[in-house]
Amino acid sequence: MQKKAKIVTLGCYKNLVDSERVMRQLELHGIDLIPVDHSVDYIDIVAINTCGFIHDAKEESINTIFGYVDLKLRGKIGKLIVFGCLSERYREELSSEIPEVDHFLGKFSINEIVEALNLHLVIPKLYQRVVTTPSHYAYLKISEGCNRKCAFCAIPLITGKHTSTDVELLVKEAKFLAGKGVKEIIFVAQDLNQFGSDLRPKSALYDLIEKVSELPEIEWIRLQYLYPKGFPKKLPKIMAKNPKICHYIDIPFQHASNKMLQLMDRGHSYEDNINIINSLRDAVPDIAIRTTLIAGFPGETPKDFDELIKFVETVRFDRLGAFAYSHEENTPAARKYKDSVSGKLKQKRVDMIMSLQEKISTEKNEAKIGTVQKVLIDRQEGDAFIGRTQYDSPEVDNEVIIETERKRKPIIGQFVDVLITDAQAFDLIGKVQ
Repeated sequence: MQKKAKIVTLGCYKNLVDSERVMRQLELHGIDLIPVDHSVDYIDIVAINTCGFIHDAKEESINTIFGYVDLKLRGKIGKLIVFGCLSERYREELSSEIPEVDHFLGKFSINEIVEALNLHLVIPKLYQRVVTTPSHYAYLKISEGCNRKCAFCAIPLITGKHTSTDVELLVKEAKFLAGKGVKEIIFVAQDLNQFGSDLRPKSALYDLIEKVSELPEIEWIRLQYLYPKGFPKKLPKIMAKNPKICHYIDIPFQHASNKMLQLMDRGHSYEDNINIINSLRDAVPDIAIRTTLIAGFPGETPKDFDELIKFVETVRFDRLGAFAYSHEENTPAARKYKDSVSGKLKQKRVDMIMSLQEKISTEKNEAKIGTVQKVLIDRQEGDAFIGRTQYDSPEVDNEVIIETERKRKPIIGQFVDVLITDAQAFDLIGKVQ
């Protein structure tokens, strides 16, 4: 009988790309892939791609592992494999504490996974993936690792140094995705800025963007996670000239107080933040800027937090996420600083930031009422269709709720023009033109 496998992915979109590559290798060997939300009486192989970034993610990974261990003990699973970030970081401890798992493997272990299953790696097809997102968009992981030394971050401990993927291989992967119906490609990496700096000959993010832009099937290219230090100065003008680049960018500024940025070892200042934002808005006036902020980092005083609030008020980000700081094992901050801000105060500060952002987002969305927006349809919910503008990334940003008439229903994966008729804090409402 044909073997069945289930790949469970936790964590970020970079992990999702890794899982999709593993799935394609299994598929090439004739293994039947079972969706995560489907249940069957018996699964020959379960592989869990874990996250080890922050405490909550680690806890979710551990709970997921134990859930599948229980199924294995009840005879519902043949072989159980754990890989990814948590396994990369704590392989020995996990192997000792959870012996029911057949193999704990690292993050960069697609070859180890197929070998553990007594299969061989189909190297000529490593660029191929099983697309598990809606078929009209996909993530393109362009590099691995990070050379930054942010005090709060454990990622360099897990992923190691920045390593770019070869441009031609990425273009080949993008062509494969386009052939599967993908219309929007989302560039992801821990640090897009550094792409190509380690290649010989050196390349640049611009080169890759240009080559992917040449694929006729690709209509949107989205850029996520550009570090403020070393921000590519030519990028705003390139975004303005290239119609395929979404007017959207994700830059995690993390803070606005120069004292806090220095304690965080970020390598950029408040003035740098403002200069980057101004350069983007000067070149692309309608650009949507997304950022991430940390509240309650050790040493954050009321004055520092006031500067952060003023930053949000002044800049008026289009999209924003705020998180309470937590010590992560073996990070510079955990080694050097006392976690001096109480958990209650951290959460209060996060709530203040998000309350302010909700007000800003509401005002920005209300300003779009009466405009016509190009929308990519992601899914249907009841009688409504849900889509996104170029200003929104999947799952984390605003959506457009489309009221439909039976005669004029949009189709999932298609672009449609939508008249915005109403607005909420984090969603737009409209009808197809």
